[in-house]
Amino acid sequence: MTLSFFDQFMSPTYLGIPLIAVALTLPWILFPTPSARWLNNRLITLQGWFINRFTQQLLLPLNLGGHKWAVMLTSLMLFLITLNMLGLLPYTFTPTTQLSLNMGLAVPLWLATVIIGMRNQPTAALGHLLPEGTPVPLIPVLIIIETISLFIRPLALGVRLTANLTAGHLLIQLIATAAFVLLPMMPTVAVLTSIVLFLLTLLEIAVAMIQAYVFVLLLSLYLQENV
Repeated sequence: MTLSFFDQFMSPTYLGIPLIAVALTLPWILFPTPSARWLNNRLITLQGWFINRFTQQLLLPLNLGGHKWAVMLTSLMLFLITLNMLGLLPYTFTPTTQLSLNMGLAVPLWLATVIIGMRNQPTAALGHLLPEGTPVPLIPVLIIIETISLFIRPLALGVRLTANLTAGHLLIQLIATAAFVLLPMMPTVAVLTSIVLFLLTLLEIAVAMIQAYVFVLLLSLYLQENV
């Protein structure tokens, strides 16, 4: 029983073909596309308002050099939110529960911010490794600590997203299994468990959106240090 709880995180295959590619392609198909009309429908108007507000909040602390990343960060935000939300549907697979995928997103984007900082302002980028006013005996130790913390950033990005979504899916499956088992024996307890399951599902919807926002927000903060 314990091992079966983790079967939902296995990448499904069909005729030897991993279906994670289909799961990564599907979100782009679901987005409504603007029409040639002067007035769009409510869904496209709401989508445009959300994208504009999010982009404004995200680029507020960045200078003009960081505004070039607006399309990439906004697209990544919508992509992660859609993947996380679709993974909460029954009989679906959540690609963002795979650490390999999250690290594949986190490492190149983090490395791009570091390379931009080293190319545009190498002195300031290297200055982050040593805080101002550090005593001379602590300089080697602090440089090592700051270097390690710099390289841990992409790992923290990927592990945070993976751990939060994996824990949420496991909790939902555990409580759903408990409600199903308790239904014949203790219907009242099963009903209470189902209420808890419903509230947990609402919480997981919020977590799916918040974790996508946190992922992109931290990337923008890393970018802010290097532009």
